[in-house]
Amino acid sequence: MLPIQSSVVTPLQTETPPTIQRLEDQIAWYDRKAAGHQGWYKRLKVLTIVSAALIPVISAAKWDALYSAGLGIIIVIAEGMLQLNQFQTNWLTYRSTCEALKHEKYLYLAQAGPYAGADKPVVVLAERTESLISQEHAKWVSLQDQSRKTLPPITSEPRV
Repeated sequence: MLPIQSSVVTPLQTETPPTIQRLEDQIAWYDRKAAGHQGWYKRLKVLTIVSAALIPVISAAKWDALYSAGLGIIIVIAEGMLQLNQFQTNWLTYRSTCEALKHEKYLYLAQAGPYAGADKPVVVLAERTESLISQEHAKWVSLQDQSRKTLPPITSEPRV
């Protein structure tokens, strides 16, 4: 019987560097969020389109006006949710950031672009990854500020 050879693997050899872990985590997060916002955007838009298309049919069929009014309410609520939550803008922003992070990952793995000939390519990757994330965060904060400015202020006293 042949002896079983065991190779000793140190923890450092099996662990993924923190920069790569962070990059993978952020790619997964942005991918998940982009897909979620895309789903909400498309569902609410389809609901709006179908509701709007049914209003003339209901009117032509001379059905109860409550049906048309109900569809109008659905349209207003769906469009309000789209505006309030910025699903399309967030979807596109998150997808763009996700793809930029993937681009950095592939350049790093190929040691191409800014990583070619770099003394410490993992440091360059960390800096570029954090820069992309910071840019996206700044855009998000800016959109939230714009969104708040378009909404009426909330006061503690009811309007009369």
